[in-house]
Amino acid sequence: MTRSGAWAQPWRAEAIRRTLPGGFELDDDRRRVDLDSVHEFISRQSYWGRGRSRNETAEAIAGSARVVGLYRGDEQVGFARAVSDEATLAYLADVYVLPAHRGRGLGLELVREIVDGGPRWNVRWLLHTADAQKLYVKLGFTADPPQYRAMERPRHARGGPSG
Repeated sequence: MTRSGAWAQPWRAEAIRRTLPGGFELDDDRRRVDLDSVHEFISRQSYWGRGRSRNETAEAIAGSARVVGLYRGDEQVGFARAVSDEATLAYLADVYVLPAHRGRGLGLELVREIVDGGPRWNVRWLLHTADAQKLYVKLGFTADPPQYRAMERPRHARGGPSG
């Protein structure tokens, strides 16, 4: 937060807009994100966000420290976002490439841009994945158990009495 009480804008140096082979492009301008397209994939096709509301998708994007879209022309064909304090920890979320465009290394470039491009935060990166371990290992993620046991609090969980 700033002194005025307003939230500071997420870190942003020069915008990235990088051309990839085959007419694809990576862009971290969140104004370019096609919310309807991202929501469609996450809420209906992904295993991790099935049933997510459009409003939740919009809030997740707005609250992320960084977003990167993958485009072919004006069509959004992939997406990834990072949630971070930009000092100690970052969480990689909502990574996808549409099925018609997979197998070309686009997902690798998308994730590489999030974790190694832009601000290059020197943080501990975390993620959950059920099926893309081989991709993430190429970028330094490990499937080794964490040094300390991880815990997760599901959505809508309620804590016990305090005191």
